[in-house]
Amino acid sequence: DQRYDVEGRKSGYLYMGESTRALQDDDFQNPGFFAVERGRQIWDTVEGTEGLSCASCHEDAAATMRGVATRYPVYDSDRGGLVDLDLQINDMRTRLMGAAPYPYESEDLLALGAFVAFQSRGMPIDVQIDGPARPHFKAGRAFYFRRRGQLDLSCSQCHDDRSGMRLRGDVISQGQVNGFPLYRLLWRQVASRLRMFEWCNQSIRAEPFPLDSAEYRDLEVYVAWRGRGLPIEAPAIRR
Repeated sequence: DQRYDVEGRKSGYLYMGESTRALQDDDFQNPGFFAVERGRQIWDTVEGTEGLSCASCHEDAAATMRGVATRYPVYDSDRGGLVDLDLQINDMRTRLMGAAPYPYESEDLLALGAFVAFQSRGMPIDVQIDGPARPHFKAGRAFYFRRRGQLDLSCSQCHDDRSGMRLRGDVISQGQVNGFPLYRLLWRQVASRLRMFEWCNQSIRAEPFPLDSAEYRDLEVYVAWRGRGLPIEAPAIRR
């Protein structure tokens, strides 16, 4: 499917078997839609001291959130750094709703993130890496090519040099992130880009960074740029 191959940048969808692709393509069978539906309920739920829900300000997500997920992470001058979608959700909750922030990888944060990302399904990733975002992009690129851990491996050695090759029973993908939040069959649950970064670090026996670390946000903007033009697939299905 040419939608998932943009100038040689290949979605993980193309590395899946036919049955896994079929599972993603069927919205009634795709288990990631449980998270999307939970996120839809959260969108309309009033929380916090201000008596607001997400819908109170943003109204119909299908209109107001269309295209939002294609842009993250973004540079935020008020906070002086990159902000990913999870951080933005929590900022809106605490600053505007007077509600508690969601823990990273919590069911509710993943659900709301999946619901927001779903509104951009089919739209191309288009993160900005110029201006004040440039140093973060460069730091993320350096992270991607830096060897680490007891196995002395970098991200690029798997996802650039060996994409399409087999690692035990799996085919190594390019490591594109356009499907997140996605349902990972190995974990039997929805997960974010940040959890995948953590898992990759652990797989090469490197010490992972905290999920909310600046290092992972820098890496996130680089790998999102690396997959520029690929369509948002959330909620995708991966092994």
